[in-house]
Amino acid sequence: MKENKTSKQKRKFYDSGEWKHMRDNYECKECKRQGRVSIDTNEYSESVKRKKIQLVVHHIKELEHHPELALDEDNLETVCVDCHNKEHGRDF
Repeated sequence: MKENKTSKQKRKFYDSGEWKHMRDNYECKECKRQGRVSIDTNEYSESVKRKKIQLVVHHIKELEHHPELALDEDNLETVCVDCHNKEHGRDF
């Protein structure tokens, strides 16, 4: 079983092709539960010269504590950046 506890290990995992292909209908599941719709609009940011990140795949049970569930679809859900930040206590 691979470990994903250090920042370097987690970054390697999140940069992997396996991880980047994990999506479920490209819409935020938390917004959907609340009757809203948040989808990926493919907007481009001129300031950083890349596509704006609007959706991310969230581990329901944290990768750090459950590396065996890293790619388990039952442990993953697509959420918008706002919902993901709220889930992790990063409410700006």
